Amino acid sequence: MSKAMYDVVYIFRGMLIGLMVSVPLGPMGVLIIQKTLHKGALSGFIAGMGAACADLFYAFVAAFGLGFVVNAIKAHEVFLQIIGGIFLLVIGLKIYFDNPLKQIKARRRVTKKGLIGDFLSLFFLTVSNPVTVIVFMAVFAGTSVLGEVPTFFTEILVLMGIFLGGCAWWYVLSTVVNIFRRKFRLRVLITINRVSGIIITVLGGLVILSAFEPFRSMLPPAA
Repeated sequence: MSKAMYDVVYIFRGMLIGLMVSVPLGPMGVLIIQKTLHKGALSGFIAGMGAACADLFYAFVAAFGLGFVVNAIKAHEVFLQIIGGIFLLVIGLKIYFDNPLKQIKARRRVTKKGLIGDFLSLFFLTVSNPVTVIVFMAVFAGTSVLGEVPTFFTEILVLMGIFLGGCAWWYVLSTVVNIFRRKFRLRVLITINRVSGIIITVLGGLVILSAFEPFRSMLPPAA
């Protein structure tokens, strides 16, 4: 097998991991669907890019064994989860009480500032779930995805694949949701707001509870 083929294999392995982390429909997925329904495919995809970048950050930490970062994350794990849970609670309640009519009008005014906000909100919400770095560490330790003798180059290729896999999933999801959003009437959008708001609020509550030892098994997936 040529060197170029080996490079493609590492990227493909990374893409599979990126998809594995992103596809489960957790609170981030619900948020991206909601953003796509009310602001369009671009907003949903940019928000997904924020989640993908956060996953890439944790994958980078896990791949290169940045012990001081891992220790800092573990030392502040409870704080990060509580902050992330509070953000989800606030966002869930905001979505629940939002007026879909205003959101429909806002579709025509998608700005760079709004897209940056979509990106940053999903980035910080995803980063606030430190379980992600543990997932990547387990995957890297339990599989040969980085190769029998990992090198800096192979690790970079795998990380590139993880990012591409996450972006590909969020692009597909936002595109598919956007195809159907124009068929939704105002009453349906109100129902979607209510259901999405309840789901995200409940997940935010679970994230906060899971920060404490007796409830750790209740932690929802990051994506």
